[in-house]
Amino acid sequence: MVNGPAFPSRDALTIGFAHVAYRAAEEFAARRTGVAHFEVRTLEELERLADEADVLVVSGLWRNSLLTRAPRLRFVQSFSAGTDQYDKALFVKHGVRLANAQGANERAVAEHAIALILALTRQLHQAHDNQRARRWRGMIGDRALREQELGGKTLVIVGLGRIGMRLAVLARAFDMRVIGVRRTARPEPKVADQVVAQTDLPGALACADVVALTCPLTSETEGLIGVGALTALKPGALLINVARGKVVDETALLAALADGRVRAAALDCFPEEPLPAQSAFWALPNVLITPHTAGETERYEENVVDILVDNIERLLRGETVLRNQVV
Repeated sequence: MVNGPAFPSRDALTIGFAHVAYRAAEEFAARRTGVAHFEVRTLEELERLADEADVLVVSGLWRNSLLTRAPRLRFVQSFSAGTDQYDKALFVKHGVRLANAQGANERAVAEHAIALILALTRQLHQAHDNQRARRWRGMIGDRALREQELGGKTLVIVGLGRIGMRLAVLARAFDMRVIGVRRTARPEPKVADQVVAQTDLPGALACADVVALTCPLTSETEGLIGVGALTALKPGALLINVARGKVVDETALLAALADGRVRAAALDCFPEEPLPAQSAFWALPNVLITPHTAGETERYEENVVDILVDNIERLLRGETVLRNQVV
């Protein structure tokens, strides 16, 4: 529980929506809540108007310095499930509540992950390159170079939360064997054939035909897929990252892609975004890149605003527990 000034009444409340692309204010207005709100698209606009907001709905444009520039601020609803950009101790100090958007994109990210797995195993990225070059690829004699089937292959999911569990269900529909990796080895027989603790990650990786990263970025997961993990990986495995870029050591991954330890990778996120034009990943034929869009669908604003409205109503009622509460 964060102690601070009382939450304002409905008629005194102002919500600020801050995102470069999402049309959340439009979605919120359609709910006809009667609550005043505004929307900004840039950090400059956000910094100029932050002191008018009691609530901010934000993610990539967030800066912790806003806590000192927005004296009215009582609650931040994050657009994202990840919260590594927020200084939680500073939120407590300023008496500001924080909730994330966990669950808003679990279906989207899991579907994106399975799409990337299918794209790599069916070599769709290479097919698209051939299409652009007007090149008809001939039949392949070397069986190791042909497209793969998912049935019977082992998928290791690092991060068996809501996204990871939904991905596990999708993978099982393709007759894959699923090994989940989480902080503690709590069985999940309905979705995974085996669940191991993060300390047992090397053993799981040795069995993996495909590795999917769906874990949050924490001090325990930053750099988790580095030289040690990639050395333990079954040779020729595929790597899918729909988690956070910093979970992967980029230098180690580039080396593993070069020597074949990783056959191919599909990457939705990177430590630096947008991915710099000079990055070596752009030119690699065995890498498929999506621009951190795994969670983006036409329903995303609707899903986030559902969480926001629920939390606003809780705060107006004076409740102390929020949906997806972080602080």
